[in-house]
Amino acid sequence: MARWPFVVVGVVALVVLGYLSWTWLGGILDRRAAAQAGECRQGELTMRVVVTPSVFEPLNSAAIAWNGQRPVIDDYCLRADVQALDSASVLTALTQGWDTSKLGQPPSAWLPESSLWVNQLRAQNRSLLGAAAESIGNSPVVLAVPEAAAQPLRSGRGFRWSEIPELLSAPDGWKRFGVSDWGRFTMGVPDLVRNPASALALQCALAWAGKKERGPVTMDMLNQPAVRATLNQVAKAKVANVPATTQDALVELSKTPDLATSRYDAVPVLEIDLFRRNLGKDGGPKPERPLYGIPAAGPAPAADFPLLPLSGEWINDAQVRAAQKFSDYLREPNQEKVLAQESGVRVRSTNDRPRTSPGITWLANDELLAPADENTTQQLAASWASSVDNGQTVTVLVDVSGSMSADGGGGKSRMDWLKAALRGQVDRSVSGSMGMWEFSRSLDGKKPYRQLVPTKGIEQQRNALRTAVDSLKPVSATQLYSSLAVVYRSAVENYEQGRTNRIVVLTDGPNDGGLNLQQLQAELDKVRNPNKKVAISFITIGPDPERAPLTKIAQSTGGSVSVAEDGAAIDPALGQLLSAG
Repeated sequence: MARWPFVVVGVVALVVLGYLSWTWLGGILDRRAAAQAGECRQGELTMRVVVTPSVFEPLNSAAIAWNGQRPVIDDYCLRADVQALDSASVLTALTQGWDTSKLGQPPSAWLPESSLWVNQLRAQNRSLLGAAAESIGNSPVVLAVPEAAAQPLRSGRGFRWSEIPELLSAPDGWKRFGVSDWGRFTMGVPDLVRNPASALALQCALAWAGKKERGPVTMDMLNQPAVRATLNQVAKAKVANVPATTQDALVELSKTPDLATSRYDAVPVLEIDLFRRNLGKDGGPKPERPLYGIPAAGPAPAADFPLLPLSGEWINDAQVRAAQKFSDYLREPNQEKVLAQESGVRVRSTNDRPRTSPGITWLANDELLAPADENTTQQLAASWASSVDNGQTVTVLVDVSGSMSADGGGGKSRMDWLKAALRGQVDRSVSGSMGMWEFSRSLDGKKPYRQLVPTKGIEQQRNALRTAVDSLKPVSATQLYSSLAVVYRSAVENYEQGRTNRIVVLTDGPNDGGLNLQQLQAELDKVRNPNKKVAISFITIGPDPERAPLTKIAQSTGGSVSVAEDGAAIDPALGQLLSAG
């Protein structure tokens, strides 16, 4: 049989199949191009992310790679723009006013080194939180010491956070590590509010004292005698005049490697920050000799590097979801590998570490401390602030206008929540001074204010303060400015040297009668004394505070404004405020 008919049929079939395939493929390409054109019909949407400097490089690389994939959401082409900014500056700018001339446009997401910063943001104004934060990795807290101290701390049972209170208070703490002639074991503890390593280390020590070694520290634990005694033990042993930041404390320690002449022997620090310090990658001078990071035996605290989508008038829903999408991308194995290799952050998918890391052992530790919740975090910091450096001087001015009887949530009024928060502070404060005033209208004759307890040592008048809190009762209007002028004058006249002096105003409404804002500012200027700085800070209660004039007053005195949208938010807001330096 001739073969040519089969060849002809085969050729025809190939032509037909080729035509159909080309048409089908062309249709897909046309539809994809049309879809792509349609998907971005809203244009480009920038998602600006401010990140702690320690992870800027790997996150910036991840953003470039992510942008190259042309991610799309809600018909927007997404673009991530990463900026390095220290967490303290971000918190202040978000809560007290973002200065675009200095910081650029406000962000739509924030990645600090620890959820402790997220807790502070929530305590000051939780409406700024757009969605739940997601951790992209962690870095444990280690104890940074000079080389000579590293070997003794590693020997025997090793170093444990549970031992810190006893070590610091003993006259021969180094004897525990076999070097009895070294005397006291001392630790530099930078400010808990601005240094997560300090706060997390203290949490771990208190968790052991509360018989819950893996944490978390809770509000109930803070009231336990053993936990309070441990807190005071560490506070009393605190070395005076330690630099305010962990970085500066490490710089000072590295300059005096001889423990006989060093003011302190060790500093709690995040493993990633010590890695950067030893290489001079944190902006400071590279040390001649590296400090050594000693990981704890047993449960250890760790920073969790949360990526937090923000909320604000400058942010739309698409940017919130874009931040969540970028967070998912950062937890993909390829991105985790870069994060681990470049920064030393510990991630789930790899055990890779930076190649050059003097002083760091990168020992694995699967026993991480469960962190305290938002309210406990703030109250612990406030208790610490009242314990160290002889405490602080606080004058509380309470709004007792009729609106304080309004619903505060949870079946309680705003006043009920406020009184519970104040009682807690009175009971937990260890030292320092506290006084209390109330304001409304015609409380004392024609005066809209009344002093309930003068500002004196809290230990001497704790019962008087409790009685004053119990007596608070909503009555009339809100003559805030006239009352504040008198309280400020009293605070300046009775200024206590050597302490942080502050006025804390708790109010739920705008000024109603009496002095206006301009007159109040004039009254404040009359008694203002540069040698007697008294900061005025506000906690506004309710969903729609009159922030602008209060912010103006606060900023002129070095204070701040916090927003408690409901009654439950008052306690953490008060704790956060009283813990601030």
